[in-house]
Amino acid sequence: MKVVLATHNPHKVAEFQQIVAATRPDLEIVAYDGPEPVEDGVTFAQNALIKARAAAEHTGLPALADDSGICVDVLGGSPGVFSAYWAGQKKDATANLELLLDQLRDIADPHRAAQFHATIALVVPGGAEHTVQGIWPGRLAHRPAGPGGFGYDPIFIPDGQDAGAERTVGEFTDAEKQAQSHRARAFQALIPLLAEL
Repeated sequence: MKVVLATHNPHKVAEFQQIVAATRPDLEIVAYDGPEPVEDGVTFAQNALIKARAAAEHTGLPALADDSGICVDVLGGSPGVFSAYWAGQKKDATANLELLLDQLRDIADPHRAAQFHATIALVVPGGAEHTVQGIWPGRLAHRPAGPGGFGYDPIFIPDGQDAGAERTVGEFTDAEKQAQSHRARAFQALIPLLAEL
């Protein structure tokens, strides 16, 4: 079965393809080449639905869209839905990461809690709309580490690691990330809905 993934971000496409291959090999993720809608929602769910609706309408296929970001407790949940634009409208991942680190420069480890949030929307043309959520708790490092991942991965230290051996997501293998990430958690919640297609 073909499902279009409503994103122009090649990193997200690759990540979704790896997650889907591990859990639903019968699904074929099709790249989206249509117009990019204005994401003017104020929640992850609203933005995910905006993108999924546009892709479903453009392609006629069931569409998945994810809206995700990092939410920092001491910043009241920011950057949140503005994660991709935290340092301005250019979607500059390096500038976003550097700005966030600068804002937290004097914040001690006990107060650096953060979570990656992902909401995935599923829109069936002329049919149902669903959203599911995945949350990956952790905290922020003081400096980037690791060559892997993208976005805020090099500064995010997930909970649940052995003390003294903690790594950022930038130091994870792709397989480790896909097994634990916020998108993987959201996709697990989506599997029963996909089974109904």
